[in-house]
Formats: sequence, C-alpha cells, structure tokens
Amino acid sequence: MLIKKAKKGKTTKEIKKIAKKENIEIKKLTKKIAKGHVVIPKNNKREIKNPTGIGNGLTTKVNANIGTSPDYQDTQQEIKKAKTAIEAGADTIMDLSLGKNMDQTLKQLIKETEVPIGTVPIYSAFYGKEIPEITTNDILKTIEKHCKMGVDFITIHSGITQEALQTLNRTNRTMDIVSRGGSLISAWITHHQKENPLHKKFNQIIEITSEYDITLSLGDGMRPGCIDDATDKTQLTELKTLSKQVEKCREKNIQVMVEGPGHIPLNEIEFNVKIQKKLCNQAPFYVLGPLVTDIAPGYDHITGAIGGALAAWNGADHLCYVTPAEHLCLPNQKDVKKGVIASKIAGHAADIANGIQTNQDKEMAEARKNLDWEKQIQKAIDPRKPREYREKRPTKDKETCSMCSDQCALKTAEQYLKQN
Repeated sequence: MLIKKAKKGKTTKEIKKIAKKENIEIKKLTKKIAKGHVVIPKNNKREIKNPTGIGNGLTTKVNANIGTSPDYQDTQQEIKKAKTAIEAGADTIMDLSLGKNMDQTLKQLIKETEVPIGTVPIYSAFYGKEIPEITTNDILKTIEKHCKMGVDFITIHSGITQEALQTLNRTNRTMDIVSRGGSLISAWITHHQKENPLHKKFNQIIEITSEYDITLSLGDGMRPGCIDDATDKTQLTELKTLSKQVEKCREKNIQVMVEGPGHIPLNEIEFNVKIQKKLCNQAPFYVLGPLVTDIAPGYDHITGAIGGALAAWNGADHLCYVTPAEHLCLPNQKDVKKGVIASKIAGHAADIANGIQTNQDKEMAEARKNLDWEKQIQKAIDPRKPREYREKRPTKDKETCSMCSDQCALKTAEQYLKQN
C-alpha cells in the first residue's frame, strides 16, 4: 500500500515520476503522501502511463466526468469524450455511466485510457432495481466488482446518515438533494428506516479497497444545488461525518480525498475550503466547480471556472469540470473540451497565485514580446484555438495581428523606445 511505503520512506516509480513532473523533492512528496495530504489514485492491479498526484503543494488537477445515460447508450461516443478530455488536459476521468452497457463502458475506458479512472459504484448497484430490493450486500459486492475491474478511485456517499437527513428535514432548503448518489442513498435510508450501509459498513469497505490500494473519494451527497442552499447545516453535518471517516482511512493506510460543493457564492468559497481542510486534517479537496451563480445555463463552464479559480487559490486541490451542458443535457465532445479547458485555466490561475508555476506564462510573455506567433501557439493551453484565429483573420503584416496591424504597440515600442 502506498501510504505504508511512504511512512517507511520508500518510493515508487509513480512517486518519482510525479515528483519530477511537479518539480518537488521526492522526499518531500513522500512525506506528504505518508501524512495523507497528497494522494496518487492508482489501483495496484493496473498500470497507468500518466499517474497524477492530488493535494497540498502540487498543481491543481482537473477531473472530467463522462458516461452513458439511459437515453444515450453509445459506449464508443463516451470513450471518444474521455480521450477528448485527456487531450485537452484532464488529469483524471470519472465514468458516471447509467444503463445496460455500464460494465462494457467501464471496461473499455480502463483499457483505452492512461490516466486514473474513478466511478460511483452505487450507480451500478441501484440501476434497474427498485429501492426496496437493494441490499447492503448488493452495494458491497458492486464496490468489490469495480475494484477488481481496475478503477483507481471510487466515490462513496458515506457521510449521509440518518442524522444528516433529520437535519435536512428541519431546514428549508430550496433544492433538497441534487447529488444522484446522495438521493439514492437517502431514498434507501428512508425506505428501510436503517442507517446508510456505506456509513455502517465503512470498515468493511476499507478492507475491500485496501486489497487494491484504491483511493476513496468521500462524496458530498448533501452538497448545495443552488446559491440559496450554500453552506447550510445539512452540508456541514455531512462534512463533520466525513472528517471522522478521513481519520479512519488514515489509521488503516487508505488514501482518501473529500468531495465538496457545489453551488457556492464567491464570498463563501474561502470558508468552505478552509473548514474542509481544518476538519479533515488537510485531506485533498475535490470540488465540483464551485458554481458561483445559478442563472447561466449554457455557460456554466465559465461559472464553474470562476468558482474553481477562487477555490483552488484557497487550497482546493482537484477541480471537477463543469461543461456548458450542465443542468441541461448529456454533454458532447465539444462541451467536454470546453469544460476541461475552462477548469484548466482556473486551476492554472490559482497555481500562479499560489506560486506553484509561472514558467509557462513567462515564456508566453517573451514570445509575445518577440512577436513569435508559432511559439505563442505552442505555449497556449489549447494550441488549436489561437492557430484557428490566426488563420481565419490574418493581417497583411504577418509580424503583427489584425487587431492593431501596423499600429502594434510591441512593434512601435521596439522600434522607438529601444533607440533612446
């Protein structure tokens, strides 16, 4: 197990690879892993060409969700979307498939991609069944099945308890529960009048996942689904439970990260990140967005990027992308790319503010100063876009752009100011 090795000061090829990529000392990275401040999601039964480190002191990572839906059962299309996301810079992929070909999609995704893959096993456990039929054993078996298939991290909604549901019922939330997994577990608890099996059998889940060294991602099933519900008692009740589960994971040498909201206004993002980091003893924080307004359907990749930049600046480690299709429909390849790029920009902006990486921006500035268009394109976060613009709207003077043409500020400054 990775944490066990790290505690003994041992390194792995993944640690060495990530240390080099992140420009961090191997010993320093190993200590962060030993403390649980950094995770490297990787099933010990799977080889990953591009492993990734998530957590304190590392660059902000981006996750892209893909997956079939009951209305769209095209596995090949989802694989294409995953590859598009990776090409655009996604560090991890989550398969959130629903439908009859869920297993087929996951198997192919694991086979054809070289980044960490995550799932939410209860989607499979619950799909096609009525709530009364589902047993604790069904859920545990599905978790084990996903581990055996080779997934690198799984989301479990183990913080939703009977107490959390009671808290929800006492509040006046506008949008009760918006998490798919959260709603399923809440329905199970309510129907059976029993405690959440993911919570009650948490120790057993740890035993299952430890065999494969899978990273647990503790899901935020009570996350706010609109600005009006942000940072309420229900959300914080769940977080308090997750903080205790983080401690259990570390006692058993299980890698763990914690998921967070959601829809959060700008002025509450800093608090949300810092309270998670404090309660969960610096466990990596994996946030959806956050989305900072509810009124931008069709543009929620921008809404999420605004929130993501602020969250990452304050310590969030892993941004789950939001696409323009959020709240509207299943995203297509173009939506996926836009979502990844927006989150990558957000993460990179935060990394600059946190002093983690600035070289790319300096190199871009030098290329701009020198009117070196090819280098500017190569250094861009999405090289295809600037090349496309240059080709579509050229200028007679190929040295400049068609915005300023022969009145280019850089060219004028170079021509006159350097002479004095």
